[in-house]
Amino acid sequence: MPIDTDVLIVGAGPAGATASLNLAGAHRVLLLDRANAPSARIGESLPPAANALLQDMGLWERFVAQGHQPYLGNHSQWSGYAAQDFLRGPSGHGFHLDRARFEQLLRAVAIERGAALLAPATVQAVHAAPGAWRVSIDSAGGPREVQARFIIDATGRAASIARLLGAQRQRADKLVCVWLYGHDRQATRDARSTIEATEAGWWYTAPLPQNRRVLAFHTDADLLPALHLRNAEDLRSAARHTSALHQQLHASGFSFDTSITTTAAHSATLNPPAGPLWCATGDAALAFDARRRRRPRTASPPPAAPLRGAAPARCRSSRAALPSSCRPWAPSRRPRAHPAPRTRATPHATPPSLWRRPASPSGMLKG
Repeated sequence: MPIDTDVLIVGAGPAGATASLNLAGAHRVLLLDRANAPSARIGESLPPAANALLQDMGLWERFVAQGHQPYLGNHSQWSGYAAQDFLRGPSGHGFHLDRARFEQLLRAVAIERGAALLAPATVQAVHAAPGAWRVSIDSAGGPREVQARFIIDATGRAASIARLLGAQRQRADKLVCVWLYGHDRQATRDARSTIEATEAGWWYTAPLPQNRRVLAFHTDADLLPALHLRNAEDLRSAARHTSALHQQLHASGFSFDTSITTTAAHSATLNPPAGPLWCATGDAALAFDARRRRRPRTASPPPAAPLRGAAPARCRSSRAALPSSCRPWAPSRRPRAHPAPRTRATPHATPPSLWRRPASPSGMLKG
């Protein structure tokens, strides 16, 4: 017998788990993820504007109790030095996260509010049925069938569900990120990120909870082979050719303790971002080159909200202005909609001059 649910959310990262915890209680929600538990990954910076979202969703006290590292601003070495101090803004400081613990909190709250979590599990096929979807999944307990009134794709840049339904990803650039984690032997007093542009690409480092630190390098995918970043020592050695970033790593006594990982970091849009009885959210709908992310936001709101009472803000503003496909879902009362707190591996503000790829990759990381 298939599992029957109102909303199937595929992907339990910040976007999917946030959608789940906000819909749970009012609707039957099944949250599905390929990983049994969150793992360490890039995207550890939560900007100050996320604080209000966490408070509105009733997460603030538990979030603060996790002990994440305050994020006070940025040092930027990009066509000249610039400093950014978040404490001058109205929202206070942001946070450098223990990303896995943060995601585990979002999952736990979703379950407490009534969502069901099925992990590890992957979607194998999606078929339309009258007023619903029939979804074939592969789980640890074997093949299962799910019948859902609505599907939310929260699978990140892969947008795997939307692409099964005919949507197309449109990439705007070739950016990738090579990164690793390590620890500081000296406790840092500087709770700001350090960002530095070089000919080959751009770097950043940020302090994390428990004297941890991330080191990351961004460049175009087709330039990466010429840079010979084959392992963690290669990345650490290349960072020595920076100025401000190298000084920060040296002062903190940074030592890596993980292998390198290469992750897609390009900008991309999904066309369309929504359709009948489905929508995408988070990076599945709209992914930013890390240099261009400025604040937490929702991806392009779908033309129709998934469930009554959960319409996006654009659909709630005026029923008369809604397209016919959206009006049946528009609530008569106006509950608040909560976008997912958007984590990123990025400076908070766009640097004054964006990195531009060199004409030739030869010798780009040499001092």
